[in-house]
Amino acid sequence: MKLNWGHSIIIVYVIFVGGILLLAYNSSQQKFDLVQNDYYGAELKYQEVIDATQRASNLTEALQVESKGSLLHITLPKNLQTNASKVSIEMYCIADEKGDMKKEKLVQNGVFDIELLSTMKGNYTLKLSVEQNGLAYYFEKKLIL
Repeated sequence: MKLNWGHSIIIVYVIFVGGILLLAYNSSQQKFDLVQNDYYGAELKYQEVIDATQRASNLTEALQVESKGSLLHITLPKNLQTNASKVSIEMYCIADEKGDMKKEKLVQNGVFDIELLSTMKGNYTLKLSVEQNGLAYYFEKKLIL
């Protein structure tokens, strides 16, 4: 059987349509994790985060974060090491919602460790909220674990 140009066009068209259908199927199978389920409620409270971030940037020292094996060693700035602080820690995994971690602690001296899970590998954003003497401070750091 000899292929003429009409058959060749039909074959190319069938391959093209098959490829488009394959791409449509693959894209429908992708999983998309939302950063937050309640965007509107979070937006209303975001001014508090902006104020806390400004307060944190006005401190004389920066937040120190160091990864030591399966522990994340965090040292608060000296201004926040004087009194007990309520600390809220969120490890936000950029790639997968299952990698997220949230913890709350009461810290006395401004130095503490967080135990990391063995599955925590990749890019993370550390979101740290510190409340001391009625004032909130907010820190964000990009980490690669």
